[in-house]
Amino acid sequence: MYLLIFFIAGIIQDFVVTLNWRYIAKEKVALASLFSFLTTVITLGVLYSILTKLDETRSISAIMIYAIGVATGTLIAMKVKIGE
Repeated sequence: MYLLIFFIAGIIQDFVVTLNWRYIAKEKVALASLFSFLTTVITLGVLYSILTKLDETRSISAIMIYAIGVATGTLIAMKVKIGE
């Protein structure tokens, strides 16, 4: 179950960071700042959870699943047209 949570968090994190980059490119300061904040909270929250709550073996698999989620988030964010 925890791996699914990290996978979903990775998708959400990269989707949010991609939106952040889009808003930066469009010079939408408030939205870029909001999405930058959300990206940081998600990323550090996941890493904190991996480093403090999981043993050494599960942490490695959690990091890999999180990275796969991030890659999936990039794919989804690149395909979805939001605010264009």
